[in-house]
Amino acid sequence: MIATKLVEKIQSGSARIATIGLGYVGLPLSIEFASSGLKVLGLDVDKNKLRAIREGESYLRDVSPERLRQLVNSDYLEVSDDFDRLSERDAIIICVPTPLSKTKDPDLSLVVRATREIAKRLRSGHIVVLESTTYPGTTEELILPILEREKLTVGKDFFLAFSPERVDPGNVEFAIRNTPKIIGGVTASCTEVAKALYKKAVDSVIPVSSTRTAEMVKLLENTFRSVNIGLVNEVALMCDRLEVDAWEVIDAAASKPFGFMPFYPGPGLGGHCIPIDPLYLSWKLKTLNYRARFIELAGEVNSEMPYHVVSLVRDTLNVESLSVKGSQILLVGVAYKPDVDDVRESPAIDLLRLLEQDGAQVKYHDPYVRELEIDGKTYQSQPLSEGTASSDCVVIVTNHSSLDIATLVEGAKLVVDTRNATRGIRSEKIRKL
Repeated sequence: MIATKLVEKIQSGSARIATIGLGYVGLPLSIEFASSGLKVLGLDVDKNKLRAIREGESYLRDVSPERLRQLVNSDYLEVSDDFDRLSERDAIIICVPTPLSKTKDPDLSLVVRATREIAKRLRSGHIVVLESTTYPGTTEELILPILEREKLTVGKDFFLAFSPERVDPGNVEFAIRNTPKIIGGVTASCTEVAKALYKKAVDSVIPVSSTRTAEMVKLLENTFRSVNIGLVNEVALMCDRLEVDAWEVIDAAASKPFGFMPFYPGPGLGGHCIPIDPLYLSWKLKTLNYRARFIELAGEVNSEMPYHVVSLVRDTLNVESLSVKGSQILLVGVAYKPDVDDVRESPAIDLLRLLEQDGAQVKYHDPYVRELEIDGKTYQSQPLSEGTASSDCVVIVTNHSSLDIATLVEGAKLVVDTRNATRGIRSEKIRKL
């Protein structure tokens, strides 16, 4: 039986893996499989990434250059842009981006392109796994028809599954190995083969009944966060009008040992997952004549937060008889979360655009992001002390752990704190979200 032989090949360590896409998901996953003793071929069309990996240079903060170099030198990890080499692999994992289009519809063009490359070389004994986040139904409605054109039967000749990525950039506690992995196959045999595959790289593998279920799991995880962040952002707006400290309210509520889970407000949502994944689910449900009201409302509240921060900046400057127009504004932190260099969907980008539209002269400081390009314009990270002293207002957008907040406040004229970074510091120059 083909499935049994493939499982035995995986368990013996002789199976060969290919990952398509070497970004935040594909490269760490490739490294974990290679570290488990399986030979991995990483495929990508970005020649700069391929060159960096071959030279043992890591372009991701979560990937150790030493570990990368060791795996490349030992031949357990190699990279290429030659998709013809897929035919020599046993397992193929798709880890390409799935952004939203300008109309907020799912853009699965990279997934489709990768699947078509696989279909040209699909053979008996292949297992294909999609990790890219998408809407429920994608694996069976979009991927499977492309692969089955080759007259191979899923669950018998080849195997197809979905396993949602759970990468959290900057998380020092949970990585690929110790984060439980969800697996859903098109058939029971697909699930079993995929389960055997991921057991080589992940400590805990959790099978579910279908690809559709596995796809929904990922969307629930991030919709849960989006909706709760939307709720607490609205609470922050309420507290502003009620002249109550939202952060104090949340901390006090979090003392309850049951029935409450603290979430915290901020200047908007960032990263590839939380701002985007709920919209995948909402889009899919619209095709089924159902309106995802919680998702839409949370998205509306969260997307308005940059505008609220700009209004706080405006009010803070007004107290000193200054206007936004012509003022020097310093954004502290442009990465979407602390201690990473990832600026995908960062609210800092929206803030910069909005403040410049109002006539402000905007600079930024971020120890992890040396250069930022927005709408064709390039910005350079400014030294913190210099930028603080020369600015009319400092806006704390991302609270990196390396920042000396007390010194920042001391040197600043005005501070708008969107992250409660100034907790415990009493100063009339601070305005909190």
